[in-house]
Amino acid sequence: MARELIVTKVAIELCCDVYRLTQQFPDYEKFGLKSQMQRCAVSIPSNIEEGAHRGSNKDFLRFLFIARGSLAELKIQLRIAVRLGYIRSEENELLSRTYQLLNALISTLKLRIAKRTNSEAHE
Repeated sequence: MARELIVTKVAIELCCDVYRLTQQFPDYEKFGLKSQMQRCAVSIPSNIEEGAHRGSNKDFLRFLFIARGSLAELKIQLRIAVRLGYIRSEENELLSRTYQLLNALISTLKLRIAKRTNSEAHE
């Protein structure tokens, strides 16, 4: 079995954090914001791992962008939850850490892809 990426571990913690956070939402949000936030949170580590197991850096990069999109969506949803008075702060250390790790991994993969493309062009 392959080692789990650090970004996946942090994203899973973020997901668990979102589930704990949304437990305090009103019952009428069960199928609204609460559900949407949970789906976003689950999709982040899911897309990271799916991409990691696709077999190519280009596919992996595409799934990392999808995960980052879900992270951006979650960030907005946290802001909405604050405005609705469901939570006190939209600031989330795990969200910020996940962004940092995803962006670093995306940059690394872009460089690998560029180097490989340049290498193939010179052959």
